[in-house]
Amino acid sequence: MKCPGQDSRFWKPEDVFEIQCLKCGRIIEFFKDDVKRKCRCGQEIVNPRLDFGCAQWCEYGEQCIGVIPQELEDLKKELERGRFKEKFSQAMKRYFGKDVKRIQHAQKVARFAEEMVKKEGGNPLVVLGSAYLHDIGIQEAEKKHGNSSGEFQELEGPPIAKDLLKRIGLQTGMIEEICDIIGHHHHPREEETLNFQILYEADWLVNIEEDGISKDREKLEELTNKVFQTVTGKKFAEDLYLNPPAKN
Repeated sequence: MKCPGQDSRFWKPEDVFEIQCLKCGRIIEFFKDDVKRKCRCGQEIVNPRLDFGCAQWCEYGEQCIGVIPQELEDLKKELERGRFKEKFSQAMKRYFGKDVKRIQHAQKVARFAEEMVKKEGGNPLVVLGSAYLHDIGIQEAEKKHGNSSGEFQELEGPPIAKDLLKRIGLQTGMIEEICDIIGHHHHPREEETLNFQILYEADWLVNIEEDGISKDREKLEELTNKVFQTVTGKKFAEDLYLNPPAKN
């Protein structure tokens, strides 16, 4: 029996539709699982409603429909990133509850981290998971140690993050890497991964403002030279703090 997700007998009327060629105006018929079609005029058109149903998530997807096209692989990654990004955000918010200060800090760090991973590379899920949860141990540090210093955050954060990430359903390997990053996110090792470096720089981009460092030019320049190693991180630091645009 053919998988119902791919069997056209189970399709709905809207799963077969028409699109007008932008080059010549000819009408082209698409099935929902067509990646792209070529018009008679030679124009190649990518399916704007690309849908492989369950095949895009099922572990047997390639056996069912053959080799999954690169366009679908890209779509899968984008959908997966968006899905987990929301889960990371919600898990962080639920854990912090009414702690608005920590929630807003995590959101700012995540925004910088997301922009940086797009330009620098790295694993988006590891970077975003680390960004949203990097300070997740701060409340427990305050409860147990009466102190929210970096060392105590790093001590208490990984077990909490691990539990949250398991509930989210993230892969074990990525959970371990995220927890490792959280476990030393204030103290970089001699050699670091790109994923760690992006989180480290994104955190500092927020801390510079929150800690008032931006007002001390000498300290700011020294910190910037020491912390920022990626091209994108340096650009953010320069544009935001070292050479901000003049105010009218």
